[in-house]
Amino acid sequence: MVELNDNSEHLIEKLREKGYTITTAESCTGGMISSTLVNIPGASDVLSCAYVTYANEAKEKILGVKSETLNKYGAVSAETAREMAEGAARAASAQCAIAVTGIAGPDGGTKEKPVGTVYAGFFVCGKVVVEKYLFSGSRYEVRYQTALKTIDRLWELINNGKLA
Repeated sequence: MVELNDNSEHLIEKLREKGYTITTAESCTGGMISSTLVNIPGASDVLSCAYVTYANEAKEKILGVKSETLNKYGAVSAETAREMAEGAARAASAQCAIAVTGIAGPDGGTKEKPVGTVYAGFFVCGKVVVEKYLFSGSRYEVRYQTALKTIDRLWELINNGKLA
């Protein structure tokens, strides 16, 4: 189980302090990350827009994910998460982006990519970090854990100067 902290408020404050805007590109979470951020008063100061790109066609058309990437690595991959993060930041003209793609379940998992596998791309001012997570629980729990973990992780990356 991944340790979860709700650093939504801290992330909003840090983005405001740095003068950054943020966008999200969400597949498996279906908007839960942006919804979690919107729960914080003042989110409108930093949240540029959010993209729910559930289908591969949306990933390509809206975010510019290459069809070659999807064909070679699959929608649930580090490569796709990277291109989603870069594409979302570019499309929104935002300094920061969180992008997620994964298998929330209860079906769709494989031996190589079991249910709960999530790839997250973090974009900050032109730099990208991609991480892989394996969550457990129901479909809702996988989505919820993904939202909290990625918000927390972007806050850590910016706060610790890893990407900003």
